[in-house]
Amino acid sequence: MNRQAQTVVLFLTGGALLHAGFTDLYLRYVKAGLRPLLIGAGIVLIAAAVATLWYERRARRQDDGRSTQHDGRSTQDDGRSTQDDPDAAHGEAHAAHDEPHAHHEPRVSWLLVLPLLALVLVAPPAAGSYTAMRTGTALQEQPWGYPALPADGTLRLSVADYAGRAVYDKGRALAGRSLKVTGFLAFDDSGTPYLVRMALNCCAADAQPVKIALTGELPAVLQPDTWIEVTGTYTPKRTEDPLNGTAVPYLRVTTTKPAKAPRDPYDEAWNG
Repeated sequence: MNRQAQTVVLFLTGGALLHAGFTDLYLRYVKAGLRPLLIGAGIVLIAAAVATLWYERRARRQDDGRSTQHDGRSTQDDGRSTQDDPDAAHGEAHAAHDEPHAHHEPRVSWLLVLPLLALVLVAPPAAGSYTAMRTGTALQEQPWGYPALPADGTLRLSVADYAGRAVYDKGRALAGRSLKVTGFLAFDDSGTPYLVRMALNCCAADAQPVKIALTGELPAVLQPDTWIEVTGTYTPKRTEDPLNGTAVPYLRVTTTKPAKAPRDPYDEAWNG
């Protein structure tokens, strides 16, 4: 890999980051709050590529200028042959040895192209039911309290909000209320359905699921990773996640309907 190839890789990587940052693609990789940093990184990489190209061209022009000056001095020589002058031959050999030459990086550097190709050619799906059922449920530490809920009407809650209130607040503000919660479906080995949202701390690599076990009136055919909105009521029933021993609350379902996947597939509200 020579300097020109490095410049191309830098430029394309920066361009890919900018493309992801200015579209919703970045939400597949990092939380929404990191968008400015992602765009900044893309700008820095493109600037580095442009600067590298400029310095390479300036160095090449300087080398060409020195070569022209050297050729001019050679034509003004007194005609003595280097074959007849050992000192001159030695001087020319030494000058040729000192001439700059192209510097090549190890071939392993070409592996840097692989993550670039993955970023450009592959748009990975958000973590779904496969990851959720192989990771223990994640709930924030018990808070000091919960915000007051509207006194009337159906309550729309996130998966994390319902799970936290059901586990830590014993459902005091939920009992007897009609609830609506949206998430995607996942099933454990026994076939128990769960409503899940994946929560982020930083990026998709640390995504953790928040789970609600479902009971009650459920359709006969349910597919994993299907986004649905469930309407139901609080129940004190709980189960324990076998992967980390954390409590998982149940929600008694009365009706379900398909829901559109959200623009941001990850729920960041659970950790502020």
